[in-house]
Amino acid sequence: QVHLVESGGGLVQTGGSLRLSCVASGGIFAISDFGWYRQSPGKQRELVASITGSGVTNYADSVKGRLTISRDNVKNTVYLQMNSLKPEDTAVYYCNQVLLSRGVDTWGQGTLVAVSS
Repeated sequence: QVHLVESGGGLVQTGGSLRLSCVASGGIFAISDFGWYRQSPGKQRELVASITGSGVTNYADSVKGRLTISRDNVKNTVYLQMNSLKPEDTAVYYCNQVLLSRGVDTWGQGTLVAVSS
């Protein structure tokens, strides 16, 4: 059974940096696709960045050049490096693991990122 645990959120000033981590269990990490999503009050959850099992990445236009997604298949961990943070980046960030061939679509509990102006 797949289980995700996120960490690394917190309060940071505008222009600051954070690194989010998502540790996955379940033995299928290396062949799974992962995404980082975020949701702020009153808004729908949106995809921020994704990375496939082969390492192909994709980013929302609003975060290109500031956020970087990466993965470590030895540590079973996906990272989201967040630089040049803005108040509009404030949200709960969720990690998502997908492996459609095995019916896996799992979410973590979320970690709060708050950027003060």
